Amino acid sequence: MLSFFDSANPWLVGVGLNAILLGLVWIAPKKLLTPAGLFHAWVLGVIIWGTLGWRGYLVVAFYFLVGSGVTRIGIAQKEAEGIAEKRSGARGPENVWGSALIAALCALGIGMLNAGLFASISQSLSLSLQSLLLLGYVASFSTKLSDTCASEVGKAYGKRTFLITTMQPVPRGTEGAVSLEGTLAGVAASIAIAFLGWGVGLIDLLGVVWCAIAALIATSLESVIGATLQSKYTWLTNEVVNILNTFIGAIAAMLLAFASTSLIA
Repeated sequence: MLSFFDSANPWLVGVGLNAILLGLVWIAPKKLLTPAGLFHAWVLGVIIWGTLGWRGYLVVAFYFLVGSGVTRIGIAQKEAEGIAEKRSGARGPENVWGSALIAALCALGIGMLNAGLFASISQSLSLSLQSLLLLGYVASFSTKLSDTCASEVGKAYGKRTFLITTMQPVPRGTEGAVSLEGTLAGVAASIAIAFLGWGVGLIDLLGVVWCAIAALIATSLESVIGATLQSKYTWLTNEVVNILNTFIGAIAAMLLAFASTSLIA
């Protein structure tokens, strides 16, 4: 089956497969996506399958399923406290691209390199750029899943919640709040999806380390942004912060990998 997927036109496979899978999501009793969210998820899925094939698609599918599942942890309690995700966690277009825009850009960059659109650069440089973009792709989802799990587990099970900038106790669900339970869940989630990226051959084992470190850096900075800036600027929505979060995670992982290879060289 996988050999068929590898040999068939990836864009046509992406169109058909995403239509089938998202059709199943649409008729499922639990609504994971809004109608508009379904269309945008289809576009994202086609881009990922068209550029990275089943390996890249498996990573985004893992993020979507685990992220959607963890959002429903303690949902009744979170709704009663007014700190649950809107629409009971059903993802709209803003959620799709807030979580996956940076990953999609990494995938498109890899697709353009594979298509030979940058013929002027050497093959060795092209391969190095592809390796870094693949790391950025996995790291962006590692960062976002870490953020989602840390937030949702912290809101559901966090016993003591502190504002990251002052370490003063604050209510669960406060922007910029962190908890031990949420932080540990976030670290575990970032490592889990990074290991998946390694298991399907997108990154090497050292890349798992870079993803975990980058996710911790990015989610910590995201909490600082939430605590200091988000309430001051109306344009700094959760979705914009998510884009910044995943961008920081992707760039941090790529810089760590680049620095390590430079030191070795």
